Amino acid sequence: MSAAGARGRTQTAPTDTQLHSRIDGRRAKGQRRRLALLEATLQVVERDGVAGVSHRSVTRQAGLPSSAATYYFDSIDSLLEAALLWAEEANTEPLRAIAAAPDPPAALAQWLVEDCITHRERVIAEYELFLLAARRPALTKAATRWIEELSALVSSWTDDQDSVRAVCAYIDGLLLQTLVTREAPKAAELEATIRRLC
Repeated sequence: MSAAGARGRTQTAPTDTQLHSRIDGRRAKGQRRRLALLEATLQVVERDGVAGVSHRSVTRQAGLPSSAATYYFDSIDSLLEAALLWAEEANTEPLRAIAAAPDPPAALAQWLVEDCITHRERVIAEYELFLLAARRPALTKAATRWIEELSALVSSWTDDQDSVRAVCAYIDGLLLQTLVTREAPKAAELEATIRRLC
């Protein structure tokens, strides 16, 4: 009698479907945890600034075990980089919609104003991480994504690269001023300046 028979049960190898289901389930759980950590990182930056980000503060914010952050992100820089990339990915869809709008400069101006008003704390967190890239080269790739995507959008309106840089610099400068002064620009004025610079 086999050892399995002696225990009163037979052991069968899991089918390919069962293995695939387990692997997919683990991957889905891992992806959910990773996204929860990225969202929690941005929330910590919103509340406490970059200085408040630690593996412990992020896992506490996410409601996950304290080891979760170090499992997915081996350093604070890798966590901050992933959070900034994830935040910038959230801007991709609105920028695509703006590019497809009947009047892209007007749509861009409206979106920027609404974003600054509705998601002010998130925009502050993104810019804090954006500026941190000047001191931490690991964040450069993530930080330049916004510049590249905004430049690509504006480049679809003009071939003049000086104009593209001027529009992008104007938008970033205006948004930073808006965050500091808490005075949201008027969409019509923002649109008019974008058109003049193009």
